[in-house]
Amino acid sequence: MRNSRYILALAPCALTLALIHALPAQAAEGDPRFTLRLGAMNIDTDNTIRGSTTVAGQDINLSEDFSLGGKEWEPRVDGLFRISDRQRLIFDYFKYDKDRRETLDEGVSWGDTTVPAGSFVKGELKYQVATLVYDYSVVDGDRFDLGLQLGAEYAKISADAYADVGDVYQGRFLNEKADGIAPVVGARLSFTPSEHWLINLQGQYLNTSWGNFDDYKGDLSRANAIVQYNVNKNFGIFAGYDWFKLDVDQKGSDGVIGLKQEFKGPVAGVSLSF
Repeated sequence: MRNSRYILALAPCALTLALIHALPAQAAEGDPRFTLRLGAMNIDTDNTIRGSTTVAGQDINLSEDFSLGGKEWEPRVDGLFRISDRQRLIFDYFKYDKDRRETLDEGVSWGDTTVPAGSFVKGELKYQVATLVYDYSVVDGDRFDLGLQLGAEYAKISADAYADVGDVYQGRFLNEKADGIAPVVGARLSFTPSEHWLINLQGQYLNTSWGNFDDYKGDLSRANAIVQYNVNKNFGIFAGYDWFKLDVDQKGSDGVIGLKQEFKGPVAGVSLSF
């Protein structure tokens, strides 16, 4: 079963490579063959942990929002390789790495229990997404372009938390890691109102059941928009907005735990074309 999931996930990439060899590799006249965008995203996050279990015959459900603190600048890379007028490969990479520490300034006591000053809880969250899709322009006009996408997406998330609260507790209480690859579908709208301007809108979606995310069930969605000004045929600058949402549940013998995370914020950077 695991091998069949890998085959399913890699099939879009194999199809893309076959198309590269089977079709004439001619870019649209006057358009660059390769474009690379290097930039950063000022990320704000919304995080929710939810769970359900049964204790002594009673159903218990929880849903808790938590914050990782302020916004964070993280690298963002995307680009395209133009195969022909209507065909292109589009790739992108997104990373988020955030840690937070909360320290108790004054000791707290109740009964015979004392939590000393300096006790702390710290946590770290890492999140990565890399995507490669084949994009075919079903509408290919002079100023407007509509593309449909099929490809593969890799996602990895890890969460780690450690606490030191004196004699009450010392040690790691959370150490979760998950990664996998799955087919992804998407769509793109591109507008070129003039020689120097480009407006690009894009959305993508995958379901974890399509790939090999073990016992995690849910989906990952993404949407972004950029406006790019081309200073010349080789160099441009861009700005826009990016949004990701991860919503998954993991079912175990003692219940279900779920995680919903949204990453959103403005993006900006430079564009290199050849």
